[in-house]
Amino acid sequence: MKDLEGKVALVTGASRGIGLSTAKLLTEKGAKVYTAQRSKGKHFWLEADFNDLETPKKILSQIQDLEGHLDILVNNAGIMREGNAEETTETDWFEQLQINLTVPFLLIKYALPMLKVRKGSIINVGSIEGLGSNPRHPAYGASKGGLHALTRAVAVDHGPEGVRCNAVAPGWIVTEMHFGNHENPEKRKKELETSTIKSCIMGRLGTAEEIASVITFLLSDDASYITGQTIHVDGGRWGMSVGN
Repeated sequence: MKDLEGKVALVTGASRGIGLSTAKLLTEKGAKVYTAQRSKGKHFWLEADFNDLETPKKILSQIQDLEGHLDILVNNAGIMREGNAEETTETDWFEQLQINLTVPFLLIKYALPMLKVRKGSIINVGSIEGLGSNPRHPAYGASKGGLHALTRAVAVDHGPEGVRCNAVAPGWIVTEMHFGNHENPEKRKKELETSTIKSCIMGRLGTAEEIASVITFLLSDDASYITGQTIHVDGGRWGMSVGN
């Protein structure tokens, strides 16, 4: 059933992982999906360098010119850099906050005029690290905690105008963010699998498709009375333990 037929969606960071899976599923449900990232995607691609803070405004202006409206915004693009507070450079700190928090804020800001007309919906891809902490992720955790707070604030301010805003907080998911930047991705994956068995009720890593399914549900009319929420999608990890 194509329950998103006729809707226009923007998904950031959709060349791989959660973003790509979300773009695919929204398309299957009938939405016309634009993706925004540096590398060319498989959907309607808008080239985007989010290191430039003018980019969010440009992207939304392009969608306005191309479609005249927007129904769905999925803020998925994000970066993670490891290092404790002493090791984290000021550049690493500011770049993670910019990509993970400031860019979603700007995309929401410039999308709202269109979303209010269409009674649209926003999903912010947060993290369980915005609720608890893993070692050596101070900037990442701070940015995701801020994103969860932004989600609530947008829901409060713009719910009366018909705009819903929710977040998902994934646990350990099989994506390149968690493995691709390590010297030995397979070793890192095995380490996380071992850790997850001990710290997660489901006893396994999650998949990008599982996160995409929850995002798509929250964007659908079936979730029409849900707003301002951060939904844990972590295999029960948050309910069992915090941290590693």
